[in-house]
Amino acid sequence: MAYDRRYERKMYHIVCSDCGKDAEVPFKPDGNRPVYCRECYQKHRPKRY
Repeated sequence: MAYDRRYERKMYHIVCSDCGKDAEVPFKPDGNRPVYCRECYQKHRPKRY
């Protein structure tokens, strides 16, 4: 299945669980897990070996 660039993803407003900054994510947060802005996600992301 090819990615169609014409398709606009619905973005959801969040407040970063780490720094408190307003941000948008392409998924609806479920409220059970922390949600991070792009910068904080990079800090919390599991390391790849």
